[in-house]
Amino acid sequence: MELIDAMNWRYAAKKMNGQRVSPEKIDTILEAIRLSASSVGLQPYTVLVIDNHELKGRIHELACPQPQVVEGSHLLVFASWTGMNATQVDDYMKLVAETRGVTVESLTPFADSVKGNLFSKTEEELNNWAARQSYIALGSALIAAATEQVDATPMEGFNAEALDALLDLPAKGLHSVSLLALGYRDATKDFLSSAPKVRRARKDLFIELA
Repeated sequence: MELIDAMNWRYAAKKMNGQRVSPEKIDTILEAIRLSASSVGLQPYTVLVIDNHELKGRIHELACPQPQVVEGSHLLVFASWTGMNATQVDDYMKLVAETRGVTVESLTPFADSVKGNLFSKTEEELNNWAARQSYIALGSALIAAATEQVDATPMEGFNAEALDALLDLPAKGLHSVSLLALGYRDATKDFLSSAPKVRRARKDLFIELA
């Protein structure tokens, strides 16, 4: 689909029909997340891909009683890093060096700049920054899903503490930030699925400065 057509088609489905999303489409969405923009390229988050009906049922029961959790094909959990440290930055610099064929030593000024910026923040500020970075990836997932004509319903209305405990996220240095249910809308049960999209007019949304 053309991008604007896909964005017009996109809808946060309230009811899904249980149809499976093909592995190829899931892979495309995950690759879009992997390639998403991120401040300094660090990607301070992890995305859990849940394709287990029993686990989705437990999430629905304990943390997020939204029907899309169990009616959808896959559930993505966007979890930001907590307690960030210099080792994570060093590991990223090693990846940059390996990918671009340069020495780690040549990246020292970049690494020092990143560490100086990040670790001048309080722990709360740093955790909030990491969480905001995960939303950029969530946006990329929504657009990718639309181009694949896969319905994607983002959710914040869940019990993060209960979900973190269920998935043992604190032990992994993670905290759940948002959920994304992937599947296909059930037009027979979701009356809004065929309703016109409501968005502010361009003249009201943008201020163009020439």
